[in-house]
Amino acid sequence: MGIKSLLPGTLGFGTAPLGNMFRSIPDEEAAATVEAAWNQGIRYFDTAPFYGAGLSEIRLGEILADRPRDEFVLSTKVGRVILDELEDPTTRDLGEKGGLFAYGRPNKVIDDYTADATLRSIEDSLTRLKTDRLDIVWVHDVAQDFHGDQWLAVYETARTGAFRVLQRLREEGVIKAWGLGVNRVEPIELTLDLNEPRPDAFLLAGRYTLLDHSRALQRLLPTAIEQGIDMVVGGPYSSGILAGGRHFEYQQAPAEIITRVERIKTLAAEHGVSVKAAALQFALAHPATAAVIPGATRPSRIAEDIAALSESVPVAFWAALRDEKLIAAHAPTA
Repeated sequence: MGIKSLLPGTLGFGTAPLGNMFRSIPDEEAAATVEAAWNQGIRYFDTAPFYGAGLSEIRLGEILADRPRDEFVLSTKVGRVILDELEDPTTRDLGEKGGLFAYGRPNKVIDDYTADATLRSIEDSLTRLKTDRLDIVWVHDVAQDFHGDQWLAVYETARTGAFRVLQRLREEGVIKAWGLGVNRVEPIELTLDLNEPRPDAFLLAGRYTLLDHSRALQRLLPTAIEQGIDMVVGGPYSSGILAGGRHFEYQQAPAEIITRVERIKTLAAEHGVSVKAAALQFALAHPATAAVIPGATRPSRIAEDIAALSESVPVAFWAALRDEKLIAAHAPTA
């Protein structure tokens, strides 16, 4: 189990922004960003049907279709099925989370974690991505933030449906690995307690960052290491606030988070460190981390991410963050 040997490097590309998250991105800009990632050596790409009702997958597939399939690793997700039926723009209910992709395709998206829906979702993703196979498949957002008080019932549907299908596909060699792709710790903790099915890894978005990592450090990551299950860190910039944006948890950042980020920026400047370097290197310092997958919608951002990985971050900077309780005392650092 685990996926470290499968991944081509520790830096991947998270393509949620290519689904027109928060804003409408021209096709040329999206294509140029994927091209920049490829040209600068990135070979792991993560996407999902949910990202713009298939828009992210379509855009990624257009570029990668011309690349040798054996030269990159591709992951997508199941749990949402994109319908041919379109939303009525006058009555469209995007909800708090659906509104992330208000500028995406107008197709209806339904939640469905059953076995049949999982197989259909994979087939649809293969078509949109213009590929004949997927390397990793994540069960997407089976957690409280999208399903509220019903999340445990939804999780049980996924456990008996999507989990078992993906484990079978892995055993048959159709996919190489599977796991959960979520923004919350609890569903991963539940899954680590299962005897069967057994995931290979998990994609944890926003819960192992400079701004939020204490809960993951308590039980989840020690247990994952014991079981040989790797973590891919999604959302290392906490929805953008750590990279100069205004969002945290996919919403406008509250005052207390802005204050915390400003203090991190001040300490980073004092030690000659970029906040991007601090964010990425913090996430990668944990031994459970296999890769980090920041998102981007501009080619220049790719170069910044790559440079941030090799930037020298002094021990004194991490010590300053600990002294001011900006990171947990026992959090591993580079």
